[in-house]
Amino acid sequence: MENRDRFVIAIDGPAASGKSTVAAEVADQLDALLFDTGAIYRALTLVALGRGVSPDDEAQLAELIDIVDISVSSPSVADRRTYDVYIDGEDVTWTIRDPAVDKAVSRISAHEKVRQGLLELQRKIGSSGQVIMPGRDVGTVVMPDADLKIWLDASIDERARRRQAELAQRDIVITLDEVRKEMRERDNYDSGRALAPMEPAEDAVVIDTDGRSIEDIVAQIVQLATLIPAIADEEGSTAS
Repeated sequence: MENRDRFVIAIDGPAASGKSTVAAEVADQLDALLFDTGAIYRALTLVALGRGVSPDDEAQLAELIDIVDISVSSPSVADRRTYDVYIDGEDVTWTIRDPAVDKAVSRISAHEKVRQGLLELQRKIGSSGQVIMPGRDVGTVVMPDADLKIWLDASIDERARRRQAELAQRDIVITLDEVRKEMRERDNYDSGRALAPMEPAEDAVVIDTDGRSIEDIVAQIVQLATLIPAIADEEGSTAS
């Protein structure tokens, strides 16, 4: 790479495939910035729901992007979060994970004007240095020139169990069947949309996370990352 202090690792996959957790650990081990692109769409969805804007109203959703300040930064609270999300200065890091947002975010993120409106911000952050970017279309659309592309996958049953456990930690009670149904609907919507469908990049390394520990998956990705010149050079300098 021309600039040795910059690299991007894209970690894509469906909901609850382990993207956020794995990406956070990889970012920690590589001393890189964690930037979850999905957080921006979730934040916009939360704003839309709060202001009564329909998830199908593309024009009004696009207008919200211009009038609302959404920011993502390093975590400032020790409550298991891996980053902070703010809307107009208000901490909404956990609020954007509510089930209501889960149900609407795919419809909102499918709009062309919404994706285009948020694309510049995502690319700006992704190009800012050493960045780990979990999402659904990072390797295919947002950062197609990413230095390493990972696609994490898992069975629908495994992902549903993970999401149910995550919600339970926040005292949100929902049956496994409900979680599985909503997750399957979202998978179908995300992968079937005409604009930026959820799919692995042709050059992505596909990792099935079923039955594997977070530590094992992270170790595999970190090992793959050593092929990136910026990281390889740094490790060589450290060794010498």
